[in-house]
Amino acid sequence: MVLFLQILLEFQNRIIADALSSRIRTASTGGAVAKVSMTIADFDGVMYNVQNPDEENPNVITVSLKHDSFHQFEEHGATAYLQDTYGGLMIAAEDGYDVTLQVDVSALAGSPEEIIFKVASLKRNLFAAVFNKYFQLQASGTAPADGTPTVIKHRPTETMYISAHKDRVTVIFSTIFSDEDDVVFGRLFLQEFAEARARNQAAPQVLFSIKDPPVEIQGQPTALTGDNVGYVTFVLFPRHINAKCADNSIDLVHTFRNYLHYHLKCSKAYLHSRMRKTTSDMLKVLNRAKPQTNTKERKTVSGRSFMRK
Repeated sequence: MVLFLQILLEFQNRIIADALSSRIRTASTGGAVAKVSMTIADFDGVMYNVQNPDEENPNVITVSLKHDSFHQFEEHGATAYLQDTYGGLMIAAEDGYDVTLQVDVSALAGSPEEIIFKVASLKRNLFAAVFNKYFQLQASGTAPADGTPTVIKHRPTETMYISAHKDRVTVIFSTIFSDEDDVVFGRLFLQEFAEARARNQAAPQVLFSIKDPPVEIQGQPTALTGDNVGYVTFVLFPRHINAKCADNSIDLVHTFRNYLHYHLKCSKAYLHSRMRKTTSDMLKVLNRAKPQTNTKERKTVSGRSFMRK
């Protein structure tokens, strides 16, 4: 039996949130804000740079994001979407990065949690630009009849496909399993998602396939095949992408690939720990089963000494 412990990954970057929170607390009490210069690696090959570039005013902190496939997001209005989301926080991008936000921690009086959360969710909002475009396309009734998918290469060897149809939005993730064990674990894990809809009809439909891509993307040059290639398809209906549920759907779906691989690693670590414990217990049993050597000296009737083996 494989135990899958369901843990949802945070979609905001905790390191950025903590860096901003500590400096906002310092600034609010009149203290000197500490110098910060961090390069942070996130999921999906995303890189962040957090610093206070003006030495004379360390209260001003910039957060920059770099994504190797940013140009693909930009084709779907990512820059305009981020500008609408962040307003005056968004400035000209730092050299070598795609997006830069600027926060004056001394000017965030009262409850700055909302600003911290928004800045730490920069990568999430980059993905949201594409999702919202297709959610609105489906809701408007102008989705193309063939549901032509858009391709976002969000990792060097893995791709996301999203398409709008008259009655649904389809999101497909490709993923590469690093070894044969991951294929077995992944199949079990995804089978649970596929069967969950039988218990909850309100859940989105989840389909998966190993080796071959789904029909929707067959013929796409980026659609890989192979024994270690998997595809996960989410079918989102209007009830999942309406104004009330859209944000939650984006939060959960865009992190699913990382969620899947995180739980595969956790499951393997759990099984390895159980195997080590079982092996240790068996060794204890074997050690107790060894015959005890009695070396006590004994004597015969005649008084001669001997050692019983």
